[in-house]
Amino acid sequence: MGLFRRHRSRRPVEDVDLDSLLSLVADSLGYACDFSRDGATLKLRGERVITVRLTGLRREAGRRAREDWPVLVSEHLAHAVAGAGRTPDVCDLRQARPLLRTRVESVDDVADLSRVVGRHLNADLVELLTVGSRAVRPEEAGCWPLPSARALDLAASNVRRDERLLVERIELSGTPVTRLTGRTPSTATHLRWLGDYLPVPGDGALVALPDPYTLLVHPVDGIGVVRAIERLRVHAARTGGLSSQVYWWHRGRLTLIKADIVSQHGQTRLVVAPPPEFARVLARLAV
Repeated sequence: MGLFRRHRSRRPVEDVDLDSLLSLVADSLGYACDFSRDGATLKLRGERVITVRLTGLRREAGRRAREDWPVLVSEHLAHAVAGAGRTPDVCDLRQARPLLRTRVESVDDVADLSRVVGRHLNADLVELLTVGSRAVRPEEAGCWPLPSARALDLAASNVRRDERLLVERIELSGTPVTRLTGRTPSTATHLRWLGDYLPVPGDGALVALPDPYTLLVHPVDGIGVVRAIERLRVHAARTGGLSSQVYWWHRGRLTLIKADIVSQHGQTRLVVAPPPEFARVLARLAV
């Protein structure tokens, strides 16, 4: 009995259960399956042979409740079958790396933040990791030998190499602003290098993101910034694009300047509730 126990599998029960689920889903798709000895890959055998990487899937399954596993496994195998023979294999960082990009979206427009790789710019905007036109899934990024934050930095570097934004001086109801536009929906990523496009004072700049291809910027360099908030907020609300709000870009952070457009008794006015740090900047500029 002791000898028998010594040769029993020492694989975690979670891995065994996940393998059983993978086998069931593979069978439903019309494939038999063979697992590698280390459990890192799975070969689907049917009309063709497809190798599926499982490292990222196992990591993602370990972070999620078991009731989420059926959908997680079904999506993973379905994507593997649909993408078989195509380039790139996103689970292979060597193939995916040159195609990695970022895209900023409203949090409200992302159906499930747990099914994408990204980081919050603030409470209502998120920077997503993409390959081609689609968001990278956690189980794909989980196959790579680097953390997601590093992958996002690599993607941002790719965005910077792709293009230099077009810089234009325009006016919004008499208030001068700088408009930065790009060819791809990664324009907001260029905020990191805003100083390469225009002088940025020590107190930072106001930023509006009317759509994924455009940034509107006004320096925080005088009390005229109050009127600029109004002009930017009204313009952003009219476009109805990426965000209708105005933000403060300062020391590498994008902070919401809450500004509500209120209609009352036939009149429209803007009610601004700046964050405390920005309120102190306004008080200093007003002196």
